[in-house]
Amino acid sequence: MIPRYTRPEMGAIWSDENKYQNWLAIEVLACEAMHRRGQIPGPDLKRIQKKARFDIQRIEEIEQKVDHDVIAFLTCVAEHVGPSARYIHKGLTSSDVLDTALAVQMVQASDLLIQGVKTVRRAAAQKARKYQYTPMIGRSHGVHAEPTTFGLKMALLYDEFGRALKRLEAARETVRVGQLSGAVGTHAHLDPAIEKYVCTRLKLKPATLSTQILQRDRHAEFVSTLALVASSVERWAQEFRHLQRTEVLEVEEHFGKDQKGSSAMPHKKNPIIGERLCGMARLVRGYALTAMENVALWHERDISHSSAERVILPDACIALDYMLAKLEHLVRTLKVYPKRMEQNLNATHGLVHSQSVLLMLTEQGVSREMAYRWVQRNAMKAWEDGNDFKTLLENDPDIKRRIKPEALEAAFDLKKHFRHVDRAFRALGLGKRAGRSST
Repeated sequence: MIPRYTRPEMGAIWSDENKYQNWLAIEVLACEAMHRRGQIPGPDLKRIQKKARFDIQRIEEIEQKVDHDVIAFLTCVAEHVGPSARYIHKGLTSSDVLDTALAVQMVQASDLLIQGVKTVRRAAAQKARKYQYTPMIGRSHGVHAEPTTFGLKMALLYDEFGRALKRLEAARETVRVGQLSGAVGTHAHLDPAIEKYVCTRLKLKPATLSTQILQRDRHAEFVSTLALVASSVERWAQEFRHLQRTEVLEVEEHFGKDQKGSSAMPHKKNPIIGERLCGMARLVRGYALTAMENVALWHERDISHSSAERVILPDACIALDYMLAKLEHLVRTLKVYPKRMEQNLNATHGLVHSQSVLLMLTEQGVSREMAYRWVQRNAMKAWEDGNDFKTLLENDPDIKRRIKPEALEAAFDLKKHFRHVDRAFRALGLGKRAGRSST
């Protein structure tokens, strides 16, 4: 657990207080449903509704003796309710309460995580619009490729977390399922109508079929979704880490006035948030593996999943909640350096336009293989000697016989690379272009 960084709302979801409140709600709702079926007298139900409560310290004291958390809880509640407590937990088994309450907690956690993704997208959209036409070098294999814009990069982040949003919403629906079906899921001592009533009141769907437990493929899908969203967080944290490298320095994490970067080197400003997020993504992916291993249980149930879930479900939700909050802050406060982007774009003396020249030659009837050879030989000279690529091309006899100077000049125009930026922004719902300002 990482309580130091826990948002109060997310921490409260996984607290003992909330867990026991959900347990109590399930037990009382089940009594209400049984009363409706004539199984619990009215006075007893009223007594249960009025007096049912718990004391966490008392539950812990009882559990020390009985070594069973649900029995300790029921004993504590019975001490408050009195004789009418004989109707509480009638026909239920522990997992009816545990799994249904856990579903409520996962839904509550999903709601917060969905909010977190939406805040990341808002921050990304703001940056995308602001830097829609700010040119920078695109990289493949870490090497300069062709021009792009920082706005497109931020639009890509926005798009990726749109998919994250849909995945979380789908995972929320997968785990929004409860069950009160008894010891092996046959409803032998508890009519399915009671299960339906309780689940409906809790805004859950009753399971179509269960054993003693809800099947753990649901939980595995939930945690795997969290792991995938965490991996998207890492993907962008890693991107910003690279762009902050001294040799690149196109963006930089916010650095506070009194912040210190190194105990030894006063000049350091390190991408600590990005590094932290990359490390935490590894944790969440590890939880996904454990969740998958929880799927295979013996027969109608065993308890091997329980101990693991008490760790991985709170931790995965708390970790991702924190990661989304930090990524939003990173994006929103990110310092962007358009002039440095321009310097890096021009660092290879025009080599980034090599494909434009290649295609222009093929349009003049030169075979692709021959055109590639001509362009590459000049590109290699520019790489090795630091000469201007366009000047080399202008002096190449094979090329200047086929491409006029004004046409060659057009091949080095950035505009062609950005002519479809508007279309991409409209497709993402980011609106019309924000203008060509790069500040």
